[in-house]
Amino acid sequence: MDSLYRHILEHQSTAVVLLDGKLCVTYLNQSAEFLLAASHERSQGDPLRLLLRGDEDFESELEAALTKEQSYTRRITQLTAVQSSAREITVDYTVTPMTDCDQGGLLLELQPLDRLLRINRDAAQLTLQRTTRHLVRGLAHEIKNPLGGIRGAAQLLARELDRPALVEYTDVIIEEADRLRNLVDRMLGPNQLPHYRSGNIHRILERVRQLITAEHPGRLRIERDYDPSIPELTCDPDQLLQAFLNVTRNAAQALEDTEDAVITFRSRTMRQFTIGDERHRLVVRVDILDNGPGVPPEMIERLFYPMISGRADGTGLGLSITQSIIAQHGGLIECESEPGSTCFTILLPLESNDEGA
Repeated sequence: MDSLYRHILEHQSTAVVLLDGKLCVTYLNQSAEFLLAASHERSQGDPLRLLLRGDEDFESELEAALTKEQSYTRRITQLTAVQSSAREITVDYTVTPMTDCDQGGLLLELQPLDRLLRINRDAAQLTLQRTTRHLVRGLAHEIKNPLGGIRGAAQLLARELDRPALVEYTDVIIEEADRLRNLVDRMLGPNQLPHYRSGNIHRILERVRQLITAEHPGRLRIERDYDPSIPELTCDPDQLLQAFLNVTRNAAQALEDTEDAVITFRSRTMRQFTIGDERHRLVVRVDILDNGPGVPPEMIERLFYPMISGRADGTGLGLSITQSIIAQHGGLIECESEPGSTCFTILLPLESNDEGA
């Protein structure tokens, strides 16, 4: 291949794969090497199916393109990167027969969409979070005002009553009004703005581990998979402690009927990562995993709404409060779950927070 053309291909963001007439690899550019977790040198001559697989029509369509010398494009398609632990990737791809080339073959161009789809999904989730918080605050205001009137009226009535038995009824009214007011306050999340300072994510997680171990002695294991190179971040350590504790307590409760119950704390850094519409140079990712029964699919989309709980005795406020805390730190919380594996992922920017300056 001409050195100029190779130089151009190596600097393309699109993954480029050249195939011969037997659908064997003759060339991968750098983007294709990264996407497929394969090297150009080692992959030459290998059948494409050793690197990339699709549905049952994927390979037959490639053969038809060779035979009929017709190009085609597929949009938002799921393929499997075989060398990357059979990782599922979402791509747009175009197949072009090399009719003007002596060797023939196909040009396969792959445009990864996973990052774009994730950014769109995260942006939609953040918008939904903000809308939910706005609605909850409006609802809380509408509830607290009449509650204050009910409580005040009960206090005035109690002063006019001369029978202690009747005063007991006004006491019930006052206590229930206070209980509802406290419940509304909890729905609103933290009642104080974060007090930003330098914090160590692993020190926070270790404190959570100590508390959960003390609450469930001998019933479950908490394993740690930390990246020790993660720097300190600007945060409110007390609020983050509460956020991680809420998630881990939920995991511990979900594991009540699970033999060999395990919770895993995993930390990693991610570079040039986008949260919502803001791109961050460095982000810390914390995964809290458990091997419990999983979250019912119908609950996943509503998991962070206030008053949504999978337990009969749950208030459904823990994850809502956690979401508020993470959002105040400019971060994002997500959940993926299937039977035997649930993972809550918390993403937090590592750069300084201007609000805490």
